[in-house]
Amino acid sequence: MIAFKLVLATFSEHMALLSKLPAVGSSIFSQMSQLATEQQAINLSQGFPDFAPDSYLLARLAYHSQQGANQYAPMPGILPLRQQISDLVARCYQRSINPASEITVTSGATEALFVAIQAVVQPGDDVILFDPAYDSYAPAVQLAGGTSIHLSLQAPGFKVDWQQVAAAVTPRTKLIIVNSPHNPSATVFSDTDWQALQQLVCQHGLYCLSDEVYEHMVFDGAPRLSAHCYPALAERSFVVSSFGKTFHVTGWKLGYCIAPPVLSAEFRKIHQYVTFSSFTPAQYAITDMLANYPAHVSGLAAFYQQKRDQFVQALSGSRLRLVPSAGTYFQLADYSLISDMADVEFCRWLTIEHKVAAIPLSVFYRQPPAARLIRFCFAKTPATLSQAAEVLCQL
Repeated sequence: MIAFKLVLATFSEHMALLSKLPAVGSSIFSQMSQLATEQQAINLSQGFPDFAPDSYLLARLAYHSQQGANQYAPMPGILPLRQQISDLVARCYQRSINPASEITVTSGATEALFVAIQAVVQPGDDVILFDPAYDSYAPAVQLAGGTSIHLSLQAPGFKVDWQQVAAAVTPRTKLIIVNSPHNPSATVFSDTDWQALQQLVCQHGLYCLSDEVYEHMVFDGAPRLSAHCYPALAERSFVVSSFGKTFHVTGWKLGYCIAPPVLSAEFRKIHQYVTFSSFTPAQYAITDMLANYPAHVSGLAAFYQQKRDQFVQALSGSRLRLVPSAGTYFQLADYSLISDMADVEFCRWLTIEHKVAAIPLSVFYRQPPAARLIRFCFAKTPATLSQAAEVLCQL
């Protein structure tokens, strides 16, 4: 028995040493959603709606499934959907996209992000990203053999210092990852930001991965800008979008990547060995939705701005200090008037003791600042937001 335990211990140690992501555990989103479920708490942590998607979209999903669209779709996505995506980009950004060679439908935006990184990052390459950052970026870079160069954005403005970015570019730099509208800070790039990014990318021959999954959620009448709007940048970019976010169906895991033909060809080489193709009946259903109800997309900003405003108004009597939300469906809040606990500890306390779940901001940083900020998701029903705000106002 002792010998067996020694063998088992040696085997376990050997397996740990072989991990390609030894420092990675379960994501904070999974942890907080699980804790919210266990505590029967209001879940404002993970970014998903608690309301039903459009009834027409659900009916079309059932229709296409019943009509037999249940087998593999073409690897890059069904052509009618790619044509609708091309039309959508033309309406939103006045850019002409070839649906055959520049659009690839993916199993969620996270797959698209991963595949784009694998497509261009080689061992020894540096990738610039901005903290706070979505948690999938750095592990994907690591798996590609690259090194993540983390540049921190400072609260409350979370503005990019483009001189700092320029100073961080070296001969090893291959890729810059940007995210606008930004999760978790809810900031939005200005034209000045996009112009500075374009200049850097073109000057140094870099690539850009533009995470635009919240692209249709820009508030207060601000222009909806994208890498698509800057031709020289677009020619060196992977632009990633999310049907899950746009149509309130995060569980369908359907997104897409737009890139020039040369980059799309490399993207597809990897995509075909990750998922090959994506949820077939949903592709047909979303094709119908885009064709017949374009107002859903154009009205998304107003839809979520109303929810933001309701949530902000409901929290006006609380001790939380809110950071302005210019886009996405997230709201940052400073809780330093309530507690001096670290943010991870505070979020656990808030979930267990007061039955409202949030996400700590520090987990989005490699080197977290000494801030007291948490993130709420307001993609919820009015009743859910009111109930949560009532609790938060009592803290």
